[in-house]
Amino acid sequence: MRWGRALGVSWVSVALAAVLGVSMPLAASTAGTALAAPIPVPTASVIVSVRVLHPTSGVGLPPRDAGATNKPPTASKHAPPAHTGWDRASLLVDVPSDGIVARRNPWPGAPAVGTVAATSRYYHVPIVIRVEATNGAGTWGRVELPYVWPRVDGWIPLRGLDRQQTFIHVDVDLSEHRVRVYKHDDLLYSVAGATGTSASPTPPGGYVVTDRVPFAAGSALGSFAFGISGIQPHLPAGWSGGDQLAIHGTNDPSSIGTSASAGCVRVSGWALDRFKPLLRLGTPVIIHA
Repeated sequence: MRWGRALGVSWVSVALAAVLGVSMPLAASTAGTALAAPIPVPTASVIVSVRVLHPTSGVGLPPRDAGATNKPPTASKHAPPAHTGWDRASLLVDVPSDGIVARRNPWPGAPAVGTVAATSRYYHVPIVIRVEATNGAGTWGRVELPYVWPRVDGWIPLRGLDRQQTFIHVDVDLSEHRVRVYKHDDLLYSVAGATGTSASPTPPGGYVVTDRVPFAAGSALGSFAFGISGIQPHLPAGWSGGDQLAIHGTNDPSSIGTSASAGCVRVSGWALDRFKPLLRLGTPVIIHA
């Protein structure tokens, strides 16, 4: 399907308001039309290497940030440091169609902590989840559960799951209003981003990309949105849209670089054009203070 032909009408710009667009104006948040499945992104052939844990345990900016280093940002209680072991590939697994029970410890009899959803919250796209660590035998993986707040991690059995991998990850620094995209530990792009207001702050945590949604020209969400596996627990009063978080564009470029949204992260069209070839389903997104 050609997306330009299939989605070149104005209803698309309002559809995400009732589902993904928690950071667009309230007046545009009342429609609820579902969108088509996201654009597929081809996978890369790389060697997978994951960290093993003990089982108990800017508008228009140039490609590189002139002052950037690989020094990890200050850790948040909700998210790990942004650059711990990112020089290796992130292991991604496809979640089965009936979801998968996550457990407190990596063995079958451990208490359940929740279920990893099989599809994205509103667009029903099959979820690809990041395995943050494995047990010593490599038979269980620790994951962050999608669409859960407060953030919860658990262990899932890896046997029989289809595996993918990526060297790309996104780092969203709330204190700097900065969105950085890395490959390995190498900075590819650093752009300004709008984040949540003090009344509806962007929730920190470890997420993955779950949706890739294009929009018609002039949309309040810009030309594209990357839905992620998080929700906004502090929606503004009177909000009638959805609660899923996203990284998306905006028709209010002056808001970029400020605390202006209802929780989503807004970036420029320039940034979206550069992110689209990189941020596949399952790409890790780390949001921290």
